[in-house]
Amino acid sequence: MLKSRKELDAELGGAARAWLDEALAEAAHDAATPDLPGPYTSPSWELRYAAAGRHCGPEHADSVRSLLLVEARAPLSSVTRLYEQGTAAERRAVLLTLHRLDLGDTALPLVEDALRANDTRLVAAAVGPYAADHLDPHAWRHAVLKCLFTEVPVAAVARLDDRARGDDELARMLGDFAEERTAAGRAVPEDLRTVLALTAPADGGAHRAPPTAAPAAPAPTEES
Repeated sequence: MLKSRKELDAELGGAARAWLDEALAEAAHDAATPDLPGPYTSPSWELRYAAAGRHCGPEHADSVRSLLLVEARAPLSSVTRLYEQGTAAERRAVLLTLHRLDLGDTALPLVEDALRANDTRLVAAAVGPYAADHLDPHAWRHAVLKCLFTEVPVAAVARLDDRARGDDELARMLGDFAEERTAAGRAVPEDLRTVLALTAPADGGAHRAPPTAAPAAPAPTEES
């Protein structure tokens, strides 16, 4: 969970707080004078973004990076550059902050890229509020399935209740996924049952229950 500036100030040491003060001041200055850097020059706060873990500790890096993005009112160009050139941790912070930036749906390619990854940290960050607001139904359903496939808890999916409610197509996809798992002798994730229950029609009807693993065949007898 991202921490506020007040929470960070209470947890950071003096040197880290001073570094954060300077970094946020640079980000605010860049937001107030967005046209000063040249076309091939990155704003100084972007360098601070990459160094957040080193100066404030890896446990605070996501929160510090998010504050920098918000303070700088980061445009799509900066967000894209930080995501594409960043480490997995730096990419995660971008994804966690998208809904706090005024980007509309222009950052969807970053979410789509994260959902193609096998890094569960990125997948979990990609299905946050920004995805809930901007992914179309088809892409959102596949994002839910990606969570089930990679064992990312569906609790990470923002607004799951709202978007899954009454979604017959999602229910069908979940049923197919469960049948494939069962046919392969693999357990059906409990989270699948949770999501399937959310897709129930508003009239209280129920979708087909996911299959359970087939019982083992009886051992052959002498008569057989």
